[in-house]
Amino acid sequence: MDKKLKLIKLLKDVGCVKFGEFILSSGKKSNYYIDIKKATTNPEILKLIGEIIAENIKDENVKVAGIELGSVPIATAVSILGQKPLLIIRKKPKDYGTKNKIEGELKEGDNVIVVEDVTTTGNSVLKAVEEIRKYGGVVKKVFVVVDRLEGAKENLQKENVELIPLVTVKELQFTQ
Repeated sequence: MDKKLKLIKLLKDVGCVKFGEFILSSGKKSNYYIDIKKATTNPEILKLIGEIIAENIKDENVKVAGIELGSVPIATAVSILGQKPLLIIRKKPKDYGTKNKIEGELKEGDNVIVVEDVTTTGNSVLKAVEEIRKYGGVVKKVFVVVDRLEGAKENLQKENVELIPLVTVKELQFTQ
């Protein structure tokens, strides 16, 4: 079975898609919710996600960034499997010690790929991209496990960033 189909099957098997009424982080209402934590806390699925992304970046000289909290396990898996340095992007700077918003070594001119668990509008991942760019990092690609197809791709394109979904919500809904 191809890795994408296997990922879709595993996401469904662990019950990542829930139906009902939900408020998303973007503030939008939705009749379904992607509970991606069920996937990123499952070692088999996390390894598969890491493998898919690592294969896509194997020939690139990049660092892998994850946004606290949801995408840190994904970024860690990609970092280990792809042997790429890891960056962790905090949503807020810590209020003690170095007060860093970015953990890991980011130098001016470093190429960085950002990984995300789910995208809707892409606003949270755009904030991470801006933070990395503020410190001189170059971000051209964001990999997301599930894209809800609600504007993230277009919003990232405006910032010259390509969104690369492993799976779209349509594929989750319509793939057997």
